[in-house]
Amino acid sequence: MKKIAILGQPNVGKSSLFNRFAKQRLAITSDMAGTTRDVRKEIVDLDGKEAEILDTGGIDESSELFRRVGNKAIDAAEEADIILYMVDGKSLPDSRDKELFYRLQKLNKPIALVVNKIDNEKEEERAWEFGEFGAKNLFSISVSHNRLVGQLVEWVKSHLDETEPLEAQLQLSDESDALENLIAQFDETGTYKEKEDLSQINVAIIGRTNVGKSSLLNALLGSERAVVSDVAGTTVDPVDETMMLRDKSVRFIDTAGLRRRGKIQGIERFALGRTRQMLENADIALLVLDASAPLSELDEKIAGLVDEYKLGCIIVLNKWDEAIGSYDEVTEDLRYRFKFLSWAPVVTVSAKSKKRVHKISDLILKVFENYTRHIPTRELNDVIKQATIKHHIPAHKGRAVNILFASQYAIKPPKIALISNRPRGIHFSYIRYLTNQLRENFDLEGTPVILIPKKRGEREEEQEPREH
Repeated sequence: MKKIAILGQPNVGKSSLFNRFAKQRLAITSDMAGTTRDVRKEIVDLDGKEAEILDTGGIDESSELFRRVGNKAIDAAEEADIILYMVDGKSLPDSRDKELFYRLQKLNKPIALVVNKIDNEKEEERAWEFGEFGAKNLFSISVSHNRLVGQLVEWVKSHLDETEPLEAQLQLSDESDALENLIAQFDETGTYKEKEDLSQINVAIIGRTNVGKSSLLNALLGSERAVVSDVAGTTVDPVDETMMLRDKSVRFIDTAGLRRRGKIQGIERFALGRTRQMLENADIALLVLDASAPLSELDEKIAGLVDEYKLGCIIVLNKWDEAIGSYDEVTEDLRYRFKFLSWAPVVTVSAKSKKRVHKISDLILKVFENYTRHIPTRELNDVIKQATIKHHIPAHKGRAVNILFASQYAIKPPKIALISNRPRGIHFSYIRYLTNQLRENFDLEGTPVILIPKKRGEREEEQEPREH
């Protein structure tokens, strides 16, 4: 698949062009220079021709942070097959732009000079001033007005090989489908009749600002793929990188650090929305906490996102070499505050020195195995039956409540229907008891488990899930 890199100095419209190619607002755009700080990647379909487009941070030498961003942009150009160098058409040609354009020309790749912000024909004269660059392919466009962008797209398409569209991954039936239809997807052993693709694991790295998420991503990947800085909020757009772990393709998403609501300003509001968007497609969350500082209310709220999106979870205590207490003291406080994540494993690391970071890779594979676990129907019912014999279900309004049978009907995470004569009579505390019994009998570390009491034939949307 061909790669297209969009480069240029800050605030020339690179992210807006990226969004135009993607046909949706994926990259955050802002009048603030330096909004994009990491390389963002997205696969786009250009009339049946697929390509990976790279949105890079502005090339700027004004600070150490932006020098790192600029270096990553140049790296992206070297990796790409097609280069789009953007300039601001409302400004005069800049010597720095010329220097960068000539440097990119030496890569001997298809390259276009894109003069942005040419909003009408009267402004075309300004575009031709950039003819002194000697660019063979010069396009004067206005991304915000969608003016002549199509010509640029056609030029890009002419340099793409024919590729087959990506096959859509097998999806589970909508939760609104009838319960019987969902259960019918499983055979008696508790596995899907139609084999699904579980070769990719989507891992979101979440946490408040400056806990070391980007450093952790770099340590996991073994290279500096995300920009790291002491400046809080360096990561704005999620950083998307993939690596192989045994036979699994693991896609890491380093999300923007979250702040207290009152401190979220400007582009960080978009970053918060983007983080939520990424979590909708994630399988596992690496919840990164700063072991060198006390846990905060914000940490609890961020941890609540794991529960909200029903993700597998690994709690990562970063900066452990600067921990404020012993392992027992820190984890006791952690378990007290995060009771709803009692099932999540805890690992202590130092992303800076890479100490124990390798343990996370093994945990990701283990948690994903549990997150996609199929419990055989017979074994599942044996455990439920023994649990109800040990502790009978309390009567509801003087009437007996029975569980007729149980059946797992979904994974990511495991979802189990409890078919009952009076489903509304099963108290949440009894659901918690059954969940604990399942955890004692099956390896479900790192994943939530959802139990849903139902009547036979009742549709999925008619009952609220109970998760523990």
